[in-house]
Amino acid sequence: MKKALITGITGQDGSYLTEILLDKGYEVHGIIRRSSSFNTGRIDHLYNNPEILNKKLFLHYGDLVDTSNLNRLLEKIEPDEIYNLAAQSHVKVSFEVPDYTAQVDALGTLRFLDAIREVGLKEVKFYQASTSELYGKVQEVPQSETTPFYPRSPYGVAKLYGYWIIVNYREAYNLFACNGILFNHESPRRGETFVTRKITRAVSRIFTGIQNSFSLGNLDAKRDWGFAPEYCEGMWRILQHHKADDFVLATGDTRTVREFAEKSFNAVGIKLEWQGEAENEIGIISEFEPSVAEKFLGELGDIKFKFNKELKPGATVLSVNPAYYRPTEVDLLIGNPTKAKKELGWEAKTDFTNLVELMMHSDLKKVLQRGY
Repeated sequence: MKKALITGITGQDGSYLTEILLDKGYEVHGIIRRSSSFNTGRIDHLYNNPEILNKKLFLHYGDLVDTSNLNRLLEKIEPDEIYNLAAQSHVKVSFEVPDYTAQVDALGTLRFLDAIREVGLKEVKFYQASTSELYGKVQEVPQSETTPFYPRSPYGVAKLYGYWIIVNYREAYNLFACNGILFNHESPRRGETFVTRKITRAVSRIFTGIQNSFSLGNLDAKRDWGFAPEYCEGMWRILQHHKADDFVLATGDTRTVREFAEKSFNAVGIKLEWQGEAENEIGIISEFEPSVAEKFLGELGDIKFKFNKELKPGATVLSVNPAYYRPTEVDLLIGNPTKAKKELGWEAKTDFTNLVELMMHSDLKKVLQRGY
């Protein structure tokens, strides 16, 4: 039985990766930060299972800013594989907490690598969660493993340090250390402050009458969006590769934030019309057919289907708020996953429309069930 250690186990990727590794027969150890409130929601279905907790899944308190803690955990667990997914991962927030972002995302990776060397885990395999934000002001379209980096946020810059320290320790100390340069990957478990979940949750609440409208930042920013569980499978494949290397995981398809919003509204029978420009742009309802959402949801069991009967064509449901603009914007990201497909046999399977629909399906059911 292989042992895997996952930082960021309570996050979107950590929860899916845990499920994947448990299914593959791993013993999984996760590092969680101490919090005054429970923060295990994404793994509660595993945490609350007596057949899994402390038999196949073990949780440990720790933090990437605490070197002594990392050393003790590595000595105790002696993992075969380490997946470093922990990060301050919100790009906009990184402009507000740049020092903390650097401490965790950049130096946290260094601390981990040094802890591996100090403990003497010579055979361990290390996965570093890198990011498409490394490309920032893109120098090439699409972006691949050889595209020059140009990060445009404290988050991107911190992750760039993490990327290069992985490469350096791999070459200097012969560590099996790899970077997964993952483009945006989403799911119903995505945090609600990230733009995709912000959209699907807001649309669900507008449809049911809980709120009337919401605001976004740059509607024309383009991203390469994929489905998170598929990308977590890719992480595992990277560490099973015959040599340590770096890989781009992406769909090769780019869409705007505007398109994501339109698709989300379409799922509940709302078509949008755009008026105005820049920060004065608004999205208004041009057509509304609630039966589309009822069909989309299918059988709801005990959940009562309802919608806001006050929603009518002409209502403003989306606006632009400059407060959500980044000080330096990343306008276009689209990945080239050719290397991953050729060498790992990995490729994204969930297309953009299906991704939006599965997220909308999940959020709409949650809002109908909970009433908020």
